[in-house]
Amino acid sequence: MFRVNEAVCRDGEDGAVKTAPADESGLCALGQEFAAIGRKNDLPFFLVTSFPKADKPGFVANLLLTNWPADLVASYGASDTFASSALLARLKATIMPVFTANCPFPAVQDVAGDMVLEAFRSRGLNSTIAFSLHDRMLAHYIVAFSGQRQAPERAEMAAIHYDCIELIDTCFGRLLPQDGPREKLSARELECLRWSAAGKSSDEIAIILNISSHTVVSYLKSAMRKLDSVNRMQAVARACRFRLL
Repeated sequence: MFRVNEAVCRDGEDGAVKTAPADESGLCALGQEFAAIGRKNDLPFFLVTSFPKADKPGFVANLLLTNWPADLVASYGASDTFASSALLARLKATIMPVFTANCPFPAVQDVAGDMVLEAFRSRGLNSTIAFSLHDRMLAHYIVAFSGQRQAPERAEMAAIHYDCIELIDTCFGRLLPQDGPREKLSARELECLRWSAAGKSSDEIAIILNISSHTVVSYLKSAMRKLDSVNRMQAVARACRFRLL
């Protein structure tokens, strides 16, 4: 079983890394919840990953939680087919949950596809239900449940989807560390950043806020420090990414 890294599954409301309680297979409490959803629906294998980005396409780099056999995790990661898999192709084409009776993890076109397919089938991962989800900070995940069952009814598929949405929402912040500034920005710092994003100079911002341009520069420098930025443009970009503006 894949033993979740402490840096992935985070306990505590502050999001700090703490030792996560694990069962005998190495699954933390959150992993156990996903496994329970799978078992309830006759799909004993589950997978939770980040949705791969262009600069981080690999399977292991995006893996968050799974109860796949460790050798399968290792061999699939080594095959380097995750980003080009049939699973990813389906999930990029729809926001709906998908079901396939054929293992979707091999690449769509891959000379080694038969070997990858056999690795999954030999371990009982044939049919798969999968969908993509966002948490409240817009982190993008893939959730998949696999086994050897027939296609679920629409209501059952919807129930699985809802259970996972509820679990991710309830356990918000425990899958991934949440991005944010290392210090809270003041209202004035955010005002100066907001006007800077609108293209205003320090002098113009000073007139709008009825403060000195020196004070505006001070607020912007403070905001840049808190956002770990080297200039105003980068500070504005990071503030937007953190949904502060």
